[in-house]
Amino acid sequence: MKRLLLAAVLAVAACTPTPAVLPDAPLPYRTGVAIQAQAVLLSPRDPTQTRIGDFVYAGGLALTSSETARLHGLSDLRILAGDQLVAISDEGDLLEAHLRRDKAGRLVGLDGARLTVLDDLDGKPLQGKAEADSEGLAVLADGDRLVSFERHDRVWRYPAAGGAALEAPFPAAEFPPNEGMEALAAYPASGPDAYLVGGEASGQTWICHVVGGCVEWEKIDKPAAFGLVSAAPMPAGGGVAYLLRAWDPLQGVRIKLLIRRDGAEIARMEMAAPYTIDNFEGLDAVANPDGSVRFYLISDDNFQAIQRTLLVAFDWKPAAPEAPRQGQRKSRP
Repeated sequence: MKRLLLAAVLAVAACTPTPAVLPDAPLPYRTGVAIQAQAVLLSPRDPTQTRIGDFVYAGGLALTSSETARLHGLSDLRILAGDQLVAISDEGDLLEAHLRRDKAGRLVGLDGARLTVLDDLDGKPLQGKAEADSEGLAVLADGDRLVSFERHDRVWRYPAAGGAALEAPFPAAEFPPNEGMEALAAYPASGPDAYLVGGEASGQTWICHVVGGCVEWEKIDKPAAFGLVSAAPMPAGGGVAYLLRAWDPLQGVRIKLLIRRDGAEIARMEMAAPYTIDNFEGLDAVANPDGSVRFYLISDDNFQAIQRTLLVAFDWKPAAPEAPRQGQRKSRP
């Protein structure tokens, strides 16, 4: 019983952020940092396991750095052309790096990492948790980046050409403290300036436009224990992937990766112990050359030594559409 209580106390501590030892001043622009990436198994109990249902494990890494105290709290990520990774932390930092793959395409490391700080509307570095709690990241077709914030709820746009942040539309909704706009993703199906916003507690989503406002969209039917923490558009207009996360002292962290298209769920993956898992909060989906979809997930370690910053990858291949039976017409899109 004492061991169980101790485990519960440690688990509670793991999800309760405490002040970290950070540099006194923000990091200079584009500061290079060396990142150590240690390979992790899908299941430490079964090193031979390579898949969860239809999702094939494509490598995973535990990320650390001996050069900075700020490689923590990563809350969302995007994978851009050329395997360029962009991630944000809930302390207002921006991580950029290049994904390294082996000959089989599996994730094996990160190169050329740079860690910088997000600026405010005046072009000055964000200061303080209430202002710097960045949770969602989207990259629009023109390269502009959108960031959603909790505590002081808002969405800001960072122009691709550089310069200070600009205010962007966000839903006119009341969000619970520390359970705000965790999910943010470009939504090109509604236009080049469109993006999806999702509320963690409610599971409600909205479609917003940089030029315009926001309208309610689908509400994710989720168990009450789970929060909506990330979203990603599927390649080639194949719908949207959503990441749900739950935690409690007895069961630990659990996640559900849902793929939805045209208002219906078409696939899902669920993870919990004994799989390699931590506080996964970030998700992106990119196309593989063979027609499959590569999902990347990143975890927020809450600046806690007993948690880890994990970056893992899974490949999933959509089922081929059924061929129409003889004499049956194809339905129009």
